[in-house]
Amino acid sequence: MTGEEAIAYIEHIPWQGVRLGLERTRELLEKLGNPEKNLRFVHIAGTNGKGSTAAMLAAVLQSAGYRTGLYISPFLQVFNERMSVNGTMISGEELGEITEQVRFSAEAMEDRPTEFELMTAIAFLYFRRQHCDIVVLEVGMGGRLDSTNVIGSPEAAVICNIGLDHVKELGGTVEQIAFEKAGIIKPGCEVVLYQPEKDSVAQVVRTACRERNAALHEVDFSQLRLLKNSIEGQRFSYRQWEDLHIRLLGLHQLKNAAVVLETVAVLRGRGWNISDEAARRGLSEARWPGRFEVLRADGPVFLADGGHNRQCAEAVTAALKAYFPGKNIHFIMGVLGDKDYASMLAVLAPLGGRFYTVTPDSPRALSAAALAQELSIYGKPTDVCQSAAEAVAKALRSAGKDDVVCSVGSLYMTGEIRSAVLSLPVQAEQG
Repeated sequence: MTGEEAIAYIEHIPWQGVRLGLERTRELLEKLGNPEKNLRFVHIAGTNGKGSTAAMLAAVLQSAGYRTGLYISPFLQVFNERMSVNGTMISGEELGEITEQVRFSAEAMEDRPTEFELMTAIAFLYFRRQHCDIVVLEVGMGGRLDSTNVIGSPEAAVICNIGLDHVKELGGTVEQIAFEKAGIIKPGCEVVLYQPEKDSVAQVVRTACRERNAALHEVDFSQLRLLKNSIEGQRFSYRQWEDLHIRLLGLHQLKNAAVVLETVAVLRGRGWNISDEAARRGLSEARWPGRFEVLRADGPVFLADGGHNRQCAEAVTAALKAYFPGKNIHFIMGVLGDKDYASMLAVLAPLGGRFYTVTPDSPRALSAAALAQELSIYGKPTDVCQSAAEAVAKALRSAGKDDVVCSVGSLYMTGEIRSAVLSLPVQAEQG
C-alpha cells in the first residue's frame, strides 16, 4: 500500500463517523500488540489552544534532546501532518506500510473502528517504530471517551482553555465539557490546568483530581508579563522565567506558553532533563501554521487563523485590535454548519469592513451563500466566492495597502487559503 492509497483508505472507509468510546480502540491495539504500552506521553485536551500548546511543548522536548512524537488533529494542508517525529512528518512509505498492517486487524473486528480510531492506532505503531522517548498526544474530541484515552497514566495531563464546542457530543455547558476533558486524568498523575474564565470549570477539574489522587498545577496568568509585541513575535516573562520569546502572536498564545512552562516544571519533577536554555530555544523556534499566522507582512497584511468558535473569534478580534489599531479589516470567512457561527459573526462583524464568504472543503460545511445571508443582518458588504483562491484574489484587489486581510472560521479552509496566498508572487497584489 502506498501513502496515497493509505490516505484514500483511511478517509473513505465505510465505518466513518464520530462514535465516542474506547472499546474499539482497545481491541484494535490489542490485536496490534499494544504499542502504546511501550510509549510515554503528555496528553493534551481542551477546546482551544491544545494544538498550539502541543506544538510548543514538542519543540521544547526536541530542543532538550528527546526524540519527540507529535499527534495532532485535524491537519492543515496534508494528511501526514497528523503524526510527526522531531518535526518531520510520517513518510508516505511508512504510512502505507503501517496502514496495511492496521487494516488487516481492523477489518477482522466485528465492530470496526472509526476513521480517527484507525489513525490513532497507526500513530501509536509509528511512534513505537520510531523509538520515541516521549509523545505529545493531542485529544481528538473531548477526552474521557476519545480514542487517545486508551493510554495509561501520562507523564502529564494538560487541560487547555475550555469553551463551548462539539456540544452535541460533549454537553451544552462549559462544566459538562470540562467533565469530559477531565476524563484524561488518570489516578496518581500530574495535571496542568489552563486558568479558566469560570471558577466552576476549575472546580470540575479539581474534583476529578481529588477523586483520582492526581496532583493539580494551576496556571496563574497574573504572573504573565508582556515585554514586547510585534508581528515578528512576542517577548514575555512568567513566574521565575524572564524575557522569553515566541513567534506565535496574540495574548492567548502567551497564555498557552505559560501552560507549556508549567508542564516543563512537572516533567522536570518526574526526572526529564529539560534545561532553561532548551525551554527558551524550543519556545522561540516553535511554529504553528494557521493560528493568527502572518502570511504577508506588506501592502496589505494578510493573516490566516483557523479559529472556529466564539472564543477563537474573540481572540482574533483582540489580536487584530492590538496589532493593527484603527486599520480597515477585510475578513475571508468559511464555517462548518454544525458550529456556532452566529456567535462568531456577532464578534467579528463589528470589526470587519468587508467580508468574503467561502464554502470549506467538508461535507459539514455551511455554504458561502448561506453564510452571506447570515451576514446580511449586519449590513456588511459581502462577496460570495466559489473558492478560497477567488476570495484571496478579490480581497487583495479590494484592500488598500494599509488595510488588513484576515481569514477565519475553519481549519478546513485555512490550508487552502495558505496555499493561495503563499503561491502568489511577491507584491502581485499591488497590480
